[in-house]
Amino acid sequence: MALPQPPPPPPAGARDPVTPEHWASGPPSQAQPLLRQEAKEEEEGEETGVQGAWGTGTAEQRRRGWGEAAESAAAEEGQAEVGGAAAAGSGSPAGGAGGGRGGWRRILAWLQRQQPQCCPCAAPLPRSAAHCCHGGTKMAALAYNLGKREINHYFSVRSAKVLALVAVLLLAACHLASRRYRGNDSCEYLLSSGRFLGEKVWQPHSCMMHKYKISEAKNCLVDKHIAFIGDSRIRQLFYSFVKIINPQFKEEGNKHENIPFEDKTASVKVDFLWHPEVNGSMKQCIKVWTEDSIAKPHVIVAGAATWSIKIHNGSSEALSQYKMNITSIAPLLEKLAKTSDVYWVLQDPVYEDLLSENRKMITNEKIDAYNEAAVSILNSSTRNSKSNVKMFSVSKLIAQETIMESLDGLHLPESSRETSAMILMNVYCNKILKPVDGSCCQPRPPLTLIQKLAACFFTLCIIGYLIFYIIHRNAHRKNKPCTDLESGEEKKNIINTPVSSLEILLQSFCKLGLIMAYFYMCDRANLFMKENKFYTHSSFFIPIIYILVLGVFYNENTKETKVLNREQTDEWKGWMQLVILIYHISGASTFLPVYMHIRVLVAAYLFQTGYGHFSYFWIKGDFGIHRVCQGAFEKIFSLWPLSKCFELKGNVYEWWFRWRLDRYVVFHGMLFAFIYLALQKRQILSEGKGEPLFSNKISNFLLFISVVSFLTYSIWASSCKNKAECNELHPSVSVVQILAFILIRNIPGYARSVYSSFFAWFGKISLELFICQYHIWLAADTRGILVLIPGNPMLNIIVSTFIFVCVAHEISQITNDLAQIIIPKDNSSLLKRLACIAAFFCGLLILSSIQDKSKH
Repeated sequence: MALPQPPPPPPAGARDPVTPEHWASGPPSQAQPLLRQEAKEEEEGEETGVQGAWGTGTAEQRRRGWGEAAESAAAEEGQAEVGGAAAAGSGSPAGGAGGGRGGWRRILAWLQRQQPQCCPCAAPLPRSAAHCCHGGTKMAALAYNLGKREINHYFSVRSAKVLALVAVLLLAACHLASRRYRGNDSCEYLLSSGRFLGEKVWQPHSCMMHKYKISEAKNCLVDKHIAFIGDSRIRQLFYSFVKIINPQFKEEGNKHENIPFEDKTASVKVDFLWHPEVNGSMKQCIKVWTEDSIAKPHVIVAGAATWSIKIHNGSSEALSQYKMNITSIAPLLEKLAKTSDVYWVLQDPVYEDLLSENRKMITNEKIDAYNEAAVSILNSSTRNSKSNVKMFSVSKLIAQETIMESLDGLHLPESSRETSAMILMNVYCNKILKPVDGSCCQPRPPLTLIQKLAACFFTLCIIGYLIFYIIHRNAHRKNKPCTDLESGEEKKNIINTPVSSLEILLQSFCKLGLIMAYFYMCDRANLFMKENKFYTHSSFFIPIIYILVLGVFYNENTKETKVLNREQTDEWKGWMQLVILIYHISGASTFLPVYMHIRVLVAAYLFQTGYGHFSYFWIKGDFGIHRVCQGAFEKIFSLWPLSKCFELKGNVYEWWFRWRLDRYVVFHGMLFAFIYLALQKRQILSEGKGEPLFSNKISNFLLFISVVSFLTYSIWASSCKNKAECNELHPSVSVVQILAFILIRNIPGYARSVYSSFFAWFGKISLELFICQYHIWLAADTRGILVLIPGNPMLNIIVSTFIFVCVAHEISQITNDLAQIIIPKDNSSLLKRLACIAAFFCGLLILSSIQDKSKH
């Protein structure tokens, strides 16, 4: 079909032919038929796909392609060739931009000249005015589509992945340099730095702190002796520490004397020794421990200063005496620290306004002076090496935030003492029990045998691919065009070298090896930091609003209008996966209504699995081994024993818990597929474009029932008392909201005819997003957050999410490439490869068993 040409430019001094004056030059009787004819042609173009007022093709094609608009603009400027014009109308992200910024400006210039405006004749001609304004709406829609294409042109998936790779390299280099400069001991961060998340959740710098339960504490401290020595503040810390082991332990008895505690079931002994001043009495106690190896505690927590300030009325002589006394006990503490864990607790600040009259001399200025003296002397007690006595200075930071809640201005509130005691527990027990969400003070786990073999395999693949690349590049140089000396023209040797399957295989494994290296850096090596999560309503619902706006912005017409068509299911998986990701990173599992709705989304994934596979086998009748292998290939890397490469603590309970929650929903999906296919076969459903699924009465009735059911489930989920009660009913009632959503989404014809391309894009990589989040986005099995940029939580989330999505998309492409090579359609070849894969798995199984036996 011939493309319409733009009008010639007007001569100098002439009016623009599309100005309102030109439209109103004739009488109204002539203007009205012209406008009506233009509108009629436009309406005919909408239905038939012929040329209308806004170009050739159907309305959908014009919304997607910008057909003649880009071509005419480029032709009018004389700067575009036929190929560029075709690209502009092809619907591709690159072509839609009109060839870059120049194309953008040319199209806008053409639009300004062609834009219909509401003309002066609108008052006497309301119908023509309606047509004019209708054209303005069209232009707004076209500009909307052009804006999307401009974004797609300058930010492609390929450029995003290159940017993500550069970001990973820069971040890794920065973290390596920081580790070398500041040290690699996360215990120092735990003991000296951190911040509050909210009011009561303490977040150490760069690592995660585990909250120990009674059984875990007893298991860690079995046959251990812990001693607290100091004043009333150390006594408070002693009580909080003991309550982790035995919450029923009461603070009673004479406070100015020794207090023992013993748990005979775990053989744990914790003592408090009353020594309120750093003097000869404290020195003698410590000296006994250095001489008697049997009575020496495994952990010693000491500290004192406020009594010295109080008794001596804050005199400078008392500070000098404190320095002399602590200098005399420093060698003894250093000697103990060689075989025991010794912590010196720095003095917390006071709230001077609440201090009683007999404590008014205890000021923060004097406390700072005593702390400086203790740090200076204890850190210089050893020559040419770092002191083994650890400074417990984090309690100062905690007290600065909470001392205002103190009852007397001197002693900390109970919540602050519990935080300090839990930090002590993490410092000592994390390296023993190695909890998943306790990354502080944990050494980097050694490489397993399987990980070493995987590294060798990927290294060989990278070397092999480089060899193929060099050979291919040399061959390309030989086939480079040469110039004929006589004619001066280039002679091109056109040789299309096919890419071998081996080269594709090596390239895929090369990419996968680099990705696995990043997985290891994030999930196993202590290169990047990890932090705990803290839930607030805004941290969950604000991102939900953001993605909802983006999902509405990127919408297109579906290729087909059947129930749960491909675009719609991709959209469904996409927005569900995004909501689940936000749920995980925000820690929203602590909010029960959100938790229950997320459980429905997880069930909906399994519902789709049952629906999709049942529909495929029912319609296609394809029960061959090739189809089964294609479905299994995507999930094979998450199965044991391959999962042993990155497994930290496998547990059968987790599998059992997940199975019990969603044990019926797959069958619900299969049953829904059967009913839908049966209704479709009997032609009961109306699945045409814009048509309701049933008759108007039935459709309205089902829509009403669906909305009521959807809201009823939400009300029930919000009124649950606890997770155990909700989880018990969830397997039976989750299908109610799933079916309600399907009917609401598919009964109206207009809703079934459109979908969000933004959500559908994420839906196509939903499996990769789900798997990758545990390793390169979250931390500690979703209990924490990966920190690539410390000190800026918002920027860290943006950067880590960008890299995470790029990696998931690349893994999806690698999986597709490997599936095409490894899983042939020929059954005999497929069986041979399956035998090789089985042998490979057996080898991994044997190696894994050897590794486990060597550990035990």
